[in-house]
Amino acid sequence: MSVLATNLANADTPHYKARDVEFGAVLADAANRTKFAITHERHINAAPPAGVGSVKYRVPHQPAQDGNTVEADLELARYAENAVAYQASLMFANGKIATLRAALTGSR
Repeated sequence: MSVLATNLANADTPHYKARDVEFGAVLADAANRTKFAITHERHINAAPPAGVGSVKYRVPHQPAQDGNTVEADLELARYAENAVAYQASLMFANGKIATLRAALTGSR
């Protein structure tokens, strides 16, 4: 979301190059990272947090004459798509938590 917001904020900045994050590359990077050392048997084995190290420049359909490659309509569409996916995942997680809470307390 922050990369898309940065692109939108710089839509009128001359020579600004639109950037994008490849989800598959970030996921593969997170999967290949080494795990933290477990010093106690009750510690959780967790991977270090994945950064946004796979930020690449986006190839535009129609770059502006001033060298700016941000296409505001595409950025807004991607931002909206990302926001809807985020809201859907939150609703799914809240539903799972509500189901577990109901199962534990015995109420509906």
